[in-house]
Amino acid sequence: MCYTSELYRFKPTKYKIMQHPNLRSNLSVSALVEATVKTDQGHLADTGALIVNTGKFTGRSPKDRYIVEDDITRAAVDWGDINIPFTQASYDALETKILAYAADRDVVYHREAYACASHKYRINIQVYTEQPWQNLFAYNMFLRPDGEAHKNLQTDEWKIYAFPGCLADPAVHGTRQKNFSIINFTKQTIIIGGTAYTGEIKKGIFSVLNFVLPTERDVLSMHCSANVGTRGDTALFFGLSGTGKTTLSNDPDRRLIGDDEHGWSQANVFNLEGGCYAKVIDLSESKEPQIYKAIRYGALLENIDLKEDGHTPDYAKSTITQNTRVSYPIHHIDNIMYNSRGDLPRNIFFLTCDAFGVLPPISRLTPEQAMYHFISGYTAKIAGTEAGINEPLATFSACFGAPFIPLHPTKYGDMLGRKLKEAAADGNPINVWLVNTGWSGGAYGTGARMELTYTRAMIKAALTGALNGVEFHEEPFFGLSIPRRCPDVPNAILDPRDTWRNEEDYDTTAKKLADLFNNNFKVFDAEADALVSAAGPR
Repeated sequence: MCYTSELYRFKPTKYKIMQHPNLRSNLSVSALVEATVKTDQGHLADTGALIVNTGKFTGRSPKDRYIVEDDITRAAVDWGDINIPFTQASYDALETKILAYAADRDVVYHREAYACASHKYRINIQVYTEQPWQNLFAYNMFLRPDGEAHKNLQTDEWKIYAFPGCLADPAVHGTRQKNFSIINFTKQTIIIGGTAYTGEIKKGIFSVLNFVLPTERDVLSMHCSANVGTRGDTALFFGLSGTGKTTLSNDPDRRLIGDDEHGWSQANVFNLEGGCYAKVIDLSESKEPQIYKAIRYGALLENIDLKEDGHTPDYAKSTITQNTRVSYPIHHIDNIMYNSRGDLPRNIFFLTCDAFGVLPPISRLTPEQAMYHFISGYTAKIAGTEAGINEPLATFSACFGAPFIPLHPTKYGDMLGRKLKEAAADGNPINVWLVNTGWSGGAYGTGARMELTYTRAMIKAALTGALNGVEFHEEPFFGLSIPRRCPDVPNAILDPRDTWRNEEDYDTTAKKLADLFNNNFKVFDAEADALVSAAGPR
């Protein structure tokens, strides 16, 4: 299957968006900021960052995200509650409506961008937005063309139409409600309406890449951050929200490849994006200095509470939403890989915030265990984070990014396993680590959160090879290999059972968590390799 635009020719629509009389293409950052401020859609923070409010939706609406069922997707997509099918006829009706809506606007903002820092896999993107700050988001998050260097490169091309004011009629268009985000692989188009939350733009393209790269390019697409050490060693960091992915990958001693989305080809690891989209709830300069300093002119702050002066962000407040965000181009961070690429990984970290206090602070995984924990994508929510949560709640998100993967999770797990085996066969084995940034000495409410300094020390020890000559022992519930010592980390905290006051209480809780893992994995057993299924808890 090929996705080049030459293969798909459609009848021209009567709504020619490129012929809009006031199409503002590729405006500068300052022009987009000025347009936002002049129309009272936002204002500047004391740092120079642009502050906007995305309105009713302050996060993604996963139940309103659809994929058109067609010849490309019908047999390949893992249909269900995450990948919801949409008919071609309903899509055509909504596309016509959104193009008519765009044609009726006084101004339409347009941006040329691309995804995939490895130019061999580049996908061009045409972004059309209703608001100037949406276009600024596209400038920040996607890769920015650099003139003649790639002018003649043959690539796929996708279009995004993001018009919050265009509403669906559920009775007519087959949507759940008035907002929608719909991916059409045949037309290579994403239409977004009824919501101004910019994350729908970013995750729409990531979902596209999670389909195209594995199926057509033999590239493992990943929801992870990546950095490179002084020796050229690449590390990958997987983790759900609150696990420390952004914090731990932003290391002053290592260069950042990217914050969130990457591809792993036969030759290298490369960023899929050109910027960062970070949560800023409780942000502080002391804990995350690089992100804090990146929030300057050109950055876009979303749904941020302000202090009394009306211009200073108050990152501790969550009056509007817990999901406060900032987007900024990656060059706002000093210590980056400017080509956004690195060599094949030497270390992989699966980060989990285990509120049960069961998992070790660091453990080494076999290839089969790596595939199991990758497919599982575990972390835990704690009491008070959401209504109705009164005790730790296990959360599983396949491949650490379930809402964005169109294929069955085992497809990505199999690709990871193959790459681990190939690296070992080439004499360059990849270490895979499970790191618990959550609780120790008991579950949430009894134990204490793992100190960040200790987690950083364990990550450093893994990266530098300081754990290579250390004796490991196997814990009894998950079969994980735990180091008996680690530089700059107390030996007493390395085995979680030793940190609990009552070992029987630990055993009971560990069995409970093991059962949750096993029950979650049952949905994958039919497709997963038997050795992978057997690599879970005992």
